[in-house]
Amino acid sequence: MTLAPEQVDEWTVDTLDLDAYLRRIGQDRAKPSAAALRELARAHILAVPFENVDVVLGQHKGIALEDVIGKLVHRHRGGYCYEHGSLFAAAAEQLGYPVRRLVARVQPQRNGPYTHMTLAVEADGVQHLVDVGFGAGMLVPMPLVDGAVVEQAGWPHRLVADGDWWRLQKQEGDDWTDLHAFTLTPMHRIDYEVYHHYTSTHPRSPFTGQLVIMRLEEGLSRKLVGTELTVERPDGTKETTPVPPERLDATLRELDVVLTEDELAKLLKIYPG
Repeated sequence: MTLAPEQVDEWTVDTLDLDAYLRRIGQDRAKPSAAALRELARAHILAVPFENVDVVLGQHKGIALEDVIGKLVHRHRGGYCYEHGSLFAAAAEQLGYPVRRLVARVQPQRNGPYTHMTLAVEADGVQHLVDVGFGAGMLVPMPLVDGAVVEQAGWPHRLVADGDWWRLQKQEGDDWTDLHAFTLTPMHRIDYEVYHHYTSTHPRSPFTGQLVIMRLEEGLSRKLVGTELTVERPDGTKETTPVPPERLDATLRELDVVLTEDELAKLLKIYPG
């Protein structure tokens, strides 16, 4: 039996122009190592915003790697987990890292959806959780070691082994809150197509009815959800301000999301207020 092309290389990793991607995130080629992986993931998150504008506008082209590259690399736009994850995985594999594409259940304590794409990437003989598409969550990789605690832009995060599951947790006061839970079962491309269909079209999806744009840097988290911009810092200070329509374009640009005139006009027609 002759295998179809997508069965031979379902991830189409060679579609990516690695040098173009590295220019996009401001990095040079480096030999695989835990330190290089940390810098690669951090640079990706600082350069490429988490955003769902195309989902809100009903114009998302899908998560085929060639479409993701056109949007995130060449158009300098952002995306959500499937776009970030597939792009970073392709770059990491071209650089020589073994990559396992995974799925996580968000907010497992609240029965959140099992739809989030995340990655396990091996460096220096150790598996690392690399979650470049988790909004204003992780900034750098975390070793898959039970109890490992890593500062994420100033907020302590922890990985806890729970049978076959791993739980990503964030410290909040004296408590640790589950952000998501995942196993190391590798996924196929079609799995993410199914998850993406739900996430981008279902009326109960958190991404279909409102803007969700997130940026994370050292000591600062910014989130535009719906019509409110929330700015948080590791010391616990938090400020939420409304974003009226006349401030939308400027706010998007401050979050590194630059739309065409046509896209902005379409968005303003459906933007509340």
